[in-house]
Amino acid sequence: MNFQLRPHLMTAERRLPFECVTLLLQGGGALGAYQGGVYEALAEANIHPDWVAGISIGAINAAIIAGNPPNCRVDRLREFWTHVTSNAPWDWLGNPLGESDDTRNLLNQMSANFAVACGATGFFSARAMMPWLQPGGTLGATSFYDTGDLKHTLERLVDFDRLNAGMTRFSAGAVNVRTGNFVCFDTNTHKIGPEHVMASGALPPGFPAVEIDGEHYWDGGLVSNTPLQWVIESNPRRQDTLAFQVDLWSSQGALPRNLAQVATRHKEIQFSSRTRASTGQFKNVHRVQRALDALLRRIPADFEQNDDLKILKSVASDKVYNIIQLIYRAQNYEGHSKDYEFSRLSMQDHWRAGYHDAVRTLRHPEVLARPTSLDGVFTFDLERDGRE
Repeated sequence: MNFQLRPHLMTAERRLPFECVTLLLQGGGALGAYQGGVYEALAEANIHPDWVAGISIGAINAAIIAGNPPNCRVDRLREFWTHVTSNAPWDWLGNPLGESDDTRNLLNQMSANFAVACGATGFFSARAMMPWLQPGGTLGATSFYDTGDLKHTLERLVDFDRLNAGMTRFSAGAVNVRTGNFVCFDTNTHKIGPEHVMASGALPPGFPAVEIDGEHYWDGGLVSNTPLQWVIESNPRRQDTLAFQVDLWSSQGALPRNLAQVATRHKEIQFSSRTRASTGQFKNVHRVQRALDALLRRIPADFEQNDDLKILKSVASDKVYNIIQLIYRAQNYEGHSKDYEFSRLSMQDHWRAGYHDAVRTLRHPEVLARPTSLDGVFTFDLERDGRE
């Protein structure tokens, strides 16, 4: 895959049997390049989302997508990921030690350590003075890194006027530090600026809280690392929906055999969105909603004004959902630092994995077809349902 900036030839948007196409992007730091690869495959298939929702790094990718015209989005995503992985002094060597898991693990650890010490270009930088040496109440006293560079990067790569125009709906999840409540910044309810995107990715204690209208916000992943529930519950028109859910942490994994593997598995469980369980629960709920809708259609008209009936109608739904799950599967050489390992080599691996997973997923015709099951919900998981 060529990582030089290049124009993309876009044909007409593919007509799909859904009223809304959504792209849901989970948080996961440096693993977010996987989402760039997924989007490139969708763009090549002429699938352009009506609604992009993200949390943490997913919010950054989502802002770049929603804040650019379709023919520029892949290039802007690639520009971001190329820029933030340009810091390690040995990246120009490629992989001089070979392709074994042990040597790749060594290179990855070197890159992760470099990011810890210095930061990532255009994203975050280490503070000159440790937080406990800074005056209390200042941003420097509450985080190890400064994210001012990210603001400049977002202003350069995202057209916020376009994003706020609503041509593609945008949502970013964050947590109110004072109340502990999850908040979603959405172009339907907010005028989005760089600070809203930065708030979604302000993971403490690495990054400082972001102040917006007198309140302070941290990374939305502290409460929920996927915007799936928000998108489903915030769609009052109850549209037929095709949702691509792109997760960077797998809730499933092997039993750890040493402390390093324990640290890795702990982080995977902590930040995974437990996609399979969430979609399974939604499937059960929607089965009831569809049955209720069918039942209400048979009730005589003279009951229309009944207050109890109005409540039941508000939750009934005859809509259909395709939830397509793309979950990054970590390689053996990746350890607990994979979410802050910003090497160019790993970025390219993650991007390539996302691209190929999405291409393989789209080969299955049922992915883009209306579900015919009684519950009205179709789920597809490449790892579980793929047949290649």
